[in-house]
Amino acid sequence: MKQNPNIHYLDNAATTMVAPEVAQVVHDTLLQHWANPSSLYTPGVESGMELNRARSVVAKSLGCKSSELFFTGSGSEGNNMALLGAVRSKTFGKRIVVSGFEHASVDKPAKRLRDDGYDVVFVAPNEDGTLDVDKMLEQVNKNTILVACMLVNNETGARNDVERLAQGVKKINSRCAVHVDAVQAWMRVPIRLAGVDTMTVSGHKIHAPKGIGALYVNEKYIQSFQPPYIGGEQEREKRPGTENLAYAMGLAEAAKRLGSSMPARTAHIQALNQRLRQGLKAFPEVIINSPDNAVPEVLNFSEMVINSQTMLNHLSTRGVYISTGSACDKGAKSHTLAAMGLDSRRINTAIRVSFCADNTEEDVDAFLNGLEDGMKTLQRLK
Repeated sequence: MKQNPNIHYLDNAATTMVAPEVAQVVHDTLLQHWANPSSLYTPGVESGMELNRARSVVAKSLGCKSSELFFTGSGSEGNNMALLGAVRSKTFGKRIVVSGFEHASVDKPAKRLRDDGYDVVFVAPNEDGTLDVDKMLEQVNKNTILVACMLVNNETGARNDVERLAQGVKKINSRCAVHVDAVQAWMRVPIRLAGVDTMTVSGHKIHAPKGIGALYVNEKYIQSFQPPYIGGEQEREKRPGTENLAYAMGLAEAAKRLGSSMPARTAHIQALNQRLRQGLKAFPEVIINSPDNAVPEVLNFSEMVINSQTMLNHLSTRGVYISTGSACDKGAKSHTLAAMGLDSRRINTAIRVSFCADNTEEDVDAFLNGLEDGMKTLQRLK
């Protein structure tokens, strides 16, 4: 899929390039199935059938029923729906337990709920970037209405054992909702829904367009689930607004395209990750921030001597594109690294490299060469 050999894009945790096959499906759908899927005349009915077909494909990739899947505009929207829907649906208590290094679309709604009077507990990750599930479970009681934890951290790639967390929560309080942000995990690690009530995924992390995602809602939860939307019958009254059929079809095509290639992709990306790690050994200042259990797609490290943004700008001049953390933070200091308790220098010099299967050894080498040049020529922190 790589079209320009002079561009070395290594920021796939921020977004991925849309696959040509996916773009073609979107294009064809826009022209062939233009009718509103809710309309009752023949073109509308045909659009509705295509929408159901897309829903079935995406649901299969998650291991859920089509009736449990709702299309959204993004993973962030799905996260907001899950959190705000939980507090509208679960009125028996006020406690909410959230991991301390969630994406902003979970972290900020949780803080808003805290301001609104909910008893919100944030459980910080360990300094190595891992999350102690037992500490999360210690905060759960009979008044807990929601527990939220991401499956893969977007900044360090850390994997969280949400399966054990969900099952542990249900043993303590079977009425408590469990939400999982799987945006960075989908098509990278196996998805298991045991004990999970809601889960979000997003298209632009798997080579589908921006502006499409999906929310899984457990069938036992659907009837009582009340997201903060009114004013439309679409998506079974959970997410109003005319459905984006073309992007839903693109999402399904991307899921189908990647669904059968996970082992091969993982092996290729693991090799790139190891090549990068080996290359970083040439720089004695470097400290790896990603934990040992991180997915190979993400490697976060601090080079400790050059401000992150300065290094990012330098690499950009060489056609190498990386990030300093979550793209949603727009350059702000890393929320995740701060939650891990790392010092300011380590945070201010952090770099996130994130791979997809289209990346090559040449991309890694271009990054390492650019990093070496930057370490020699850029102004160092005092």
